[in-house]
Amino acid sequence: MGIPAESRPAERRVAALPETVALLTGAGLAVDVQSGAGRHAHVPDAAYQAAGATVVPDHPAGAAEVLLSVQPLDPERARLLREGDITIGFLPPAAELDLVRVLVERGVTSFSLDLLPRVTRAQGMDALSSQALVAGYRAVLVAAERLPRFLPMFTTAAGTVPPAKVLVLGAGVAGLQAIATARRLGAVVEAYDVRAAAAEEVRSLGARFLELSLETQSGVYAAEQSEDFLERQRELIAERVAASDVVICTAAVPGRRAPVLVTHDMLKAMAPGSVVVDLAAESGGNCAASAPGEDVRVGEVLVHGALNLPSSLPVHASRLYARNAANLLLAMTEDGVVRPDLDDEVIGGCCLTHAGRVRHGPTGELL
Repeated sequence: MGIPAESRPAERRVAALPETVALLTGAGLAVDVQSGAGRHAHVPDAAYQAAGATVVPDHPAGAAEVLLSVQPLDPERARLLREGDITIGFLPPAAELDLVRVLVERGVTSFSLDLLPRVTRAQGMDALSSQALVAGYRAVLVAAERLPRFLPMFTTAAGTVPPAKVLVLGAGVAGLQAIATARRLGAVVEAYDVRAAAAEEVRSLGARFLELSLETQSGVYAAEQSEDFLERQRELIAERVAASDVVICTAAVPGRRAPVLVTHDMLKAMAPGSVVVDLAAESGGNCAASAPGEDVRVGEVLVHGALNLPSSLPVHASRLYARNAANLLLAMTEDGVVRPDLDDEVIGGCCLTHAGRVRHGPTGELL
């Protein structure tokens, strides 16, 4: 199997660390690591060699039977793969249709961590959740860096500085971590989620849960809502957005465009110097003004469109991701051979392409 150095812009994570290489070699796999793969996570080539890997100068596509990466391969690189080769990593199919076509054409078996079933048995493989934790933490630090005021309260001889008010929209993994981080930094925090079950988790972190006169969802993960519902939701949260110094947007629906929760009119009602950090910017944005990777000003309010925030903390983001990916790979490995059981709920559920066809129904429809 091969671990490449990530080549997509601004990607600083790596798909394996020495500790996971040791797990993989212990399962009987031979591991090749491209030289420099771990440099941004501060892992030298020598550390991989000490763990049992072979350091190779070139990208392992076309040489390794299994490729374990963070970002998807580019289509040109994927053309080097052979029939029966296996790829494992993030691969949002709707955004990578050209790559999916190449994988089908080459007869590659690809596993997308974006499609991993959200079941209890798969929690140790759930890279979306582990990276959302990193993003939620980092989002608050990004907001604090851009906010022209303190987050905590200070009592000084010159008077008392009141704490900043932070509103978190969406209380999934990223949202809960954002709440916890903002509370640690001393902000007053309130949060909203369409799922009723999120209220208890929000309150357990010391934040106020916004009770809106809307129907709630009973599932573990948010589902897509009608435009009428979203319009009523926006009307009810507008007042709380206007009263906040920081808004952290984390609401996302897997495989769907992110719902717009913060409109231009809401931004205009916020106090000068306020900051919005939109973690959903890459999937359309919860904020109408957000652009991925950019700071946009609407009047005197700054909107940061987050782009791959986990990559900005490559040490721990890589540590979490590498363990998730290794757990999935080890579930397919028997006696030193990777034999995916596509009848298995978890393994089959995240298999995107196999034997020259697309296994994921929605992607097949898009193609």
